[in-house]
Amino acid sequence: VRTDRLTKRGRRMSTRKHTALPKARTLIEALPWLTRHHGKTVVIKFGGNAMVDEELKRAFAQDVVFLRHAGLRPVVVHGGGPQISAQLDLLGLESEFKGGLRVTTPEAMNVVRMVLAGQVQRELVNLLNEHGPLAVGLTGEDAHTITATKHQPEIDGELVDIGRVGEITAIDTGAIEALLADGRIPVVSSIARSQDDGHVYNVNADTAAAALAAALGAETLMVLTDVEGLYEDWPNSDEVISRLTASELEKLLPDLASGMVPKMEGCLHAVRNGVTT
Repeated sequence: VRTDRLTKRGRRMSTRKHTALPKARTLIEALPWLTRHHGKTVVIKFGGNAMVDEELKRAFAQDVVFLRHAGLRPVVVHGGGPQISAQLDLLGLESEFKGGLRVTTPEAMNVVRMVLAGQVQRELVNLLNEHGPLAVGLTGEDAHTITATKHQPEIDGELVDIGRVGEITAIDTGAIEALLADGRIPVVSSIARSQDDGHVYNVNADTAAAALAAALGAETLMVLTDVEGLYEDWPNSDEVISRLTASELEKLLPDLASGMVPKMEGCLHAVRNGVTT
């Protein structure tokens, strides 16, 4: 019996060793990055497509809390595309995209607002707060954090009306800065109100994350999604570009898939407005 117990104990120790060693290696590799970013603001855009896996959501929450305890100042900006589409389908409302952006009727805007602020944000805040009273949710409407006007993208040379989709006109970082100063983790839904017409607008989360990163003077903008990255020659090649300059990215933009355009335009805006990485 004693031998059996020792064997089981040895197996548990071996399992812990195999689990701990990769974690230790990862931390050692990350240490220079963590040291360089200590005390810096990091904006993390968490895509709706990355939120459909419960295990991944929990791992994301743990990682963000780890960054906070490691001395960084994380700000989370989230999307919710799949969740919005699912709710629209449930209500019998059509999901349509033009130029990589969701066509948002007034009825769809009510759903967008409900899902982003009432469902997706709540889930993220709750997951983060399992590790302590850290996360606070807000939308771009709160304290006029994000102000927008009606956006009409140019598609095939013509301006197209896509409804309640907003183009950011102003960012007020006061509420986010106050939360960061208090040691909190702001979790921001990309909804904004217009000062022109009083309407609430759906703002692309990649665009909102980039604008907030620039306005906050963030050190880094991270874009987390289910896409591996920017492909060198899609669909002819699955090679991912690991590094490129702002000028090189600008030349690529006209040929990118519509869904990738807001992400890359956001990255370009962030870098050209002081975000280092």
